[in-house]
Amino acid sequence: MQNEFASTLLENAVTELSRLPGIGRKTALRLALHLLRQDERNGIALGEAIIKMRRGIRYCSVCHNISETEVCPVCADMRRDHSTVCVVESVKDVMSIENTGQFAGVYHVLGGLIAPMEGVGPDMLEIESLEERVRAGGVSEVILALSATMDGDTTNFYIFRRLAPYADVKITQLARGVSVGNEIEYTDEITLGRSLLNRTLFSDSIYRR
Repeated sequence: MQNEFASTLLENAVTELSRLPGIGRKTALRLALHLLRQDERNGIALGEAIIKMRRGIRYCSVCHNISETEVCPVCADMRRDHSTVCVVESVKDVMSIENTGQFAGVYHVLGGLIAPMEGVGPDMLEIESLEERVRAGGVSEVILALSATMDGDTTNFYIFRRLAPYADVKITQLARGVSVGNEIEYTDEITLGRSLLNRTLFSDSIYRR
């Protein structure tokens, strides 16, 4: 059977590029051919940047955000309110909230949402470390800033139950300016900022159901 590519090196590059989310084989081929048409230095610079990123970036030991150091710049910043912890699904959500300029607290990145249909359970997320932060003291408010989806609501409720014994910690959630079904990373900055400022007690949403 004839190989669809004229070069094994090209085929290998296309295979690796197509592993990226949203990149099919045809798009991967276009990207690979584009790189071949560019100055060799551009391709080398891209490759070196990816290698340095992969080897140099780690996850913050406190909040699990990406960082180039053991503790990320947000957690290391003593000017921020470390008593207010905003719980988010992913690193992208941290970036989205930071872009609003409306939040001066710190974060806790779960690394996903509880999704029983996909086999994702609480033990696969950074929920235990969140409880450890609360148990250690110094936290007065936990903001549940998860997507307004079924999985987001399930995760919200699970965290609420886990943190319920810590009566001195207020548990809030984003105001529903974020439409039901929306993911945080796709919410515009103005709406997201207002949702943070107008956050409500999570327990109130339970009693209204």
